[in-house]
Amino acid sequence: MPAFLDFLFRVFATTAQKNPSLASAQPYKAILERDETFFQKAIEQDHKAIVALEGAFAREWTGKTPDEFEAEVKEFFATVKQEKFAANFTKLVYKPILELFDLLKKYEYRVFVCSGGGRDFMRVISEEIWGIFKENVIGTASQYEYNKGTLTRVDKALGGIALGPGKVEHIFAQTGRLPVFAAGNGDVDIEMLESAKFRLFIHHDDEEREYAYENGAEKLFAIAQEKDYTIVSMKNDWNEIFR
Repeated sequence: MPAFLDFLFRVFATTAQKNPSLASAQPYKAILERDETFFQKAIEQDHKAIVALEGAFAREWTGKTPDEFEAEVKEFFATVKQEKFAANFTKLVYKPILELFDLLKKYEYRVFVCSGGGRDFMRVISEEIWGIFKENVIGTASQYEYNKGTLTRVDKALGGIALGPGKVEHIFAQTGRLPVFAAGNGDVDIEMLESAKFRLFIHHDDEEREYAYENGAEKLFAIAQEKDYTIVSMKNDWNEIFR
């Protein structure tokens, strides 16, 4: 499970336990019932599942300041361990992707991270862990309101969900350009790769050192083969998985 979803599921479970009236509404119902189908759809970034999660995400932190949200995220990264590897998520960063960042920067590309996950969640670790400036992180985000000297979140999403076509829309809204190069690993990245001149598909096929899965990436894998994108096999092409 991606770190962002793990974070959300833990927070929403606590919220639903405190407020039983939420038990029949999604995503709280699925989380309390440990609905594996919903979890899988969320991991695959199924649009309906993500919309339910993002709606709850916007409501959960309404009225909170950026500092308050950041403190919760920092606590999560400091205390929660990923199940398979029994390590904090910040210790499970893909070494070859960091090397790719360094290579692109060497040739004076400006590097951005774009995800359907929460933009503000990723920004908490982006500079320290990825070496990516906060302002170069793009993703689904809540709107903010500035009033009487304080900036707080409101119960509205900023520009829709950053999935599929939404990724391209968010990228252009933030940068004013379409990407020259794009790398992705799932069907939600199809449009982002399509919008770029150079395309890289990361195939998660290493069951031993990471995971082997195709759910949520079948369409992109087929397109990558058909259109001759650069395809990287984690199993065959990566000497090391994590830094």
